[in-house]
Amino acid sequence: MPPPSPLPTVLVVDDDPGIQRLMTSFLKVEGFAPIAAANGKEALAYLRGAGAVSVILLDLKMPVMDGWTFRREQRRDPAIADIPVVVLSGADAEQVPELAAAAWFDKPVSIPQVISAIRRLCENL
Repeated sequence: MPPPSPLPTVLVVDDDPGIQRLMTSFLKVEGFAPIAAANGKEALAYLRGAGAVSVILLDLKMPVMDGWTFRREQRRDPAIADIPVVVLSGADAEQVPELAAAAWFDKPVSIPQVISAIRRLCENL
């Protein structure tokens, strides 16, 4: 497990290694400490293992545990329920309200807009 960072930590939950690399690279350049998880199950294990994060970037369509299931599990766990989630997905936008996400971006995303949303959420912590 990585040591605690003085930078705001962002958990990038996406099964696409290319998107993980892209997002973690941009997040590092923008002054964040990114952590990657390939699916919701890995993300929950990290969070429940005392992996403190400021914001979660979440894809919805993933194997093992999709973003919908991850979000339901996250919201049931008081220790991690309040971590804001930014959804990055091409999934059905009509179901966004049930996720109670802080922000939603359709893939392909505008990196500057995503970074701006993350920065705004971190400033409100």
